[in-house]
Amino acid sequence: MEVLAFVGRLLFGLYWLYNALNHLVIAPKALAQYAAARKVPSPTVVVYLSGLLLLVGAVTILLWVYVPIGVAALVLFLIPVTFWMHSFWTVQDPMQRMVEMVQFTKNWALIGATLLLLALPESW
Repeated sequence: MEVLAFVGRLLFGLYWLYNALNHLVIAPKALAQYAAARKVPSPTVVVYLSGLLLLVGAVTILLWVYVPIGVAALVLFLIPVTFWMHSFWTVQDPMQRMVEMVQFTKNWALIGATLLLLALPESW
């Protein structure tokens, strides 16, 4: 079980690390343009700040230190992003509405999975 827990934590942490790098290095301009299209105020600043939240979450999961802080950072990222960026109920195009609904529900699953980390022992 410890190996499975380690692999799960590694995959989950790498998911968040990739997203952090996407916000901070790989595609911050594209993400800021998307955020601007969704009427996010100061989109460039928000993209970089959200990238920092993602990075905190990723590092705490990968190193398994200060996990509650990482969980808080990820939930603080996910809740506003879920409602602001993936508000499927405002989208008219059926295909785009479906895409946003998938992202919306995926984010709720990620919130649940992230909160589950708090139930794991601090050291293994």
